[in-house]
Amino acid sequence: MHLKSLLVIALFAFVLPVSGQSSLKIAKLKYGGGGDWYANKTSLPNLIKFCNAELKMNINPVEDVVEVGSPDIFSYPFVHMTGHGNVVFTDAEALNLRNYLLSGGFLHIDDNYGLDQFIRREMKKVFPELSFVELPFDHQIYRVKYVFPDGLPKVHEHDGKQPQGFGLIWQGRLICYYSYETDLGNGWEDQSVYNDPEEMRRKALQMGANLLSYAFMIQ
Repeated sequence: MHLKSLLVIALFAFVLPVSGQSSLKIAKLKYGGGGDWYANKTSLPNLIKFCNAELKMNINPVEDVVEVGSPDIFSYPFVHMTGHGNVVFTDAEALNLRNYLLSGGFLHIDDNYGLDQFIRREMKKVFPELSFVELPFDHQIYRVKYVFPDGLPKVHEHDGKQPQGFGLIWQGRLICYYSYETDLGNGWEDQSVYNDPEEMRRKALQMGANLLSYAFMIQ
């Protein structure tokens, strides 16, 4: 069976309610190379809680963890990746991630500061024919649920640069979104972790909700 058909079947199975419980699941990407793929432990649970409450999504409150090379990745319509350090994909992992994205999956990469040089190198293994392009502010991802007329909200300063949202686009479809110089995941964390202003946290959660809404919409 074609890989896209498998992903669609898996997604359809996940969105059907089972005994009144949340059944749709999303995952955090586990990768090699030494980078802290496990960073921001409260970020995805808080984003899920926000989306379920504000947008009436049916997402399981507990995130899964999926390895880059695992066939289980095809079970998730949305995979989140973060970290500060080195990233290394084997050839087999790069091929598996490529097949996942070409089959309808969506990857959100969030630079937790220090990820940029490594993820650009490794995503070239996945898509040697593609390069990250900065998305215009009128792209649907900035307005699918909440409107961000100036693009990504700024969460943490890091190098003081403007936040940028990059994408990998395959045959007109955005398959990977890369948030740079903002650290959305920090904005999703428990307030006690960073003590960010509530308005900043809400904007970060709203942008995360846009990412999930967009990913589910394009399946």
